Amino acid sequence: MSGGSGGGEERRIWNNRWFVLVAAMWLQACAGIGYMFGAISPVMKTSLGYNQKQINRLGVAKDIGDSVGLLAGTLCDVLPPWALILLGAVQNFVGYGWLWLTVTRRVAPLHFALICVVICFGTNGESYFNTAALVACVRNFSENRGPIVGILKGFAGLSGAIFTQIYAATVAPEQSSLILMVAVIPAVVAILVMFVLRHVPSDGQNLAAQSQNFRFLYGVCLALAAYLFATILIQDMAHVSYAVSVAFACGLLFLLSLPLLLPFMAAFGQQFAVTSPEVPIPEPTSDKDIEALRAPLLGQDGIHSIPEDQVDEAEGAVKFKRRRGPRRGEDFTMKQAAVKADFWLLFFGLVCGAGSGLMVIDNLGQISQSLGYANPHIFVSMISIWNFLGRLGGGYVSEIIAREYILPRPILMAAAQAGMALGHVLLAIACPGSLYIGSLLVGLGYGSHWSVIPATASELFGLKNFGILYNVLCVANPVGSLVFSGLIAGTLYDREAQKQRGLNTLANSVANHQLATKVDDASLCEGAICFQETLFIMTGACLLGIVLNLVLVARTRSVYITLYGKQREEDPRADIQKLKGPSSVQKG
Repeated sequence: MSGGSGGGEERRIWNNRWFVLVAAMWLQACAGIGYMFGAISPVMKTSLGYNQKQINRLGVAKDIGDSVGLLAGTLCDVLPPWALILLGAVQNFVGYGWLWLTVTRRVAPLHFALICVVICFGTNGESYFNTAALVACVRNFSENRGPIVGILKGFAGLSGAIFTQIYAATVAPEQSSLILMVAVIPAVVAILVMFVLRHVPSDGQNLAAQSQNFRFLYGVCLALAAYLFATILIQDMAHVSYAVSVAFACGLLFLLSLPLLLPFMAAFGQQFAVTSPEVPIPEPTSDKDIEALRAPLLGQDGIHSIPEDQVDEAEGAVKFKRRRGPRRGEDFTMKQAAVKADFWLLFFGLVCGAGSGLMVIDNLGQISQSLGYANPHIFVSMISIWNFLGRLGGGYVSEIIAREYILPRPILMAAAQAGMALGHVLLAIACPGSLYIGSLLVGLGYGSHWSVIPATASELFGLKNFGILYNVLCVANPVGSLVFSGLIAGTLYDREAQKQRGLNTLANSVANHQLATKVDDASLCEGAICFQETLFIMTGACLLGIVLNLVLVARTRSVYITLYGKQREEDPRADIQKLKGPSSVQKG
């Protein structure tokens, strides 16, 4: 026993929930490969001879694979996390690996429809990474689900920027090799961490130490965002040598490794904060006791659930004469959640907000080109940083809203959509500098949705079936993309391009050759008018989303009072002691 101190420290690292979180962050950094589509689509277009319409259809197939994770959500209740991650790694490697073989002509080109299936299949591997990481960490940190979701989803949003730096330091400028990177790196990382991601009991850390740990993580995340932003600007404004690119990539890897300090410090018995007499985190001494009791004070996921005498005060569920199913805050199945008005308010609010934001993200290159910017890729890179900061800040702020002010998290979604509505208006009117401010507001608002939605769903519908519930909500993303980007934006853009082509033909007939050659591509549109009508429609969608989210806030206000109101007045450990007494009586 005494000779195994080293092994004991290793076990403390392995069984530390902060170590699980770090592994999940690395996995999530590989779970946003869908954001790389803009970087790999040009080589696909030239190598396979596709036109722009076919590239757009491939983008829709990518969005479907990226967001539709129903199978992953279903399997997470059946398979262990490592098996779920392995499935995602196989899908990612096979899908993008075959795409690389096709682009480099190492295999015979497939029919276009099959290429759509291949890219959808490969990108769908993300859904397994997302599900495994979120489910494990939300269960491990159920008392801090807002910051946890924000950090994890933030790293997914940074995937594109991270892969771009690695690409610049390794295989650039060979664009086809970028597809191979997207196939190999996520699969390797997934295999390395797949046995780490699992449920780990709380370590009993006090609130002051936890707060310090989260501040450290937020500091690392902000430093990472600032670092990537600086490198993007430097690479855009000046010619950067290969050696400098390698140095940038090494700095990036160093920042990504910094979070490992948390589990190592915990393993050696050190904390980032001195022990304080603050209220400790609930730490059940026996999961079996809690599961056996299912008392009203604590739900199955270890958070406060709704007492019987307060259920009738909650206004958010479809009411029956005598409810026999779960009540909000308890564990719902997908079938049970699907008949609740709150679920669909959450879903369609997400369609309005995230869907309109995704329209801008997917078309930002064309928007900037239509406004005359020579280097549209800088806006694409910058909005990924805003997306990351929105996810990070959304998780942090929503936790304050829920715990300190006892307000439903969807109120932050309403605020984010108000900012997005203003951003859409600024993009539509196309004043000098409005593209910078508008993309900032849209990126922050879009990102915040993906930290608020998972935390809200887990609070209203429980953690037992969180995987399938979260993945059904994610379907809102491709629905919004299909309606707002594929149908509305594409149709209105092509219509305006045809008008300009008609003017071009007329100008040619009156010998205005300068105008005739300016718009020589039938699919090219120039000027603010190209997306103006679309962006005003997106503004209306955000306003509708605000209404839906405010309705959800009003319906779930009492639920959040029940979930978090008493935590500021009572000692959670006292509640655990109350549970332990009846537990022994029932067992006796």
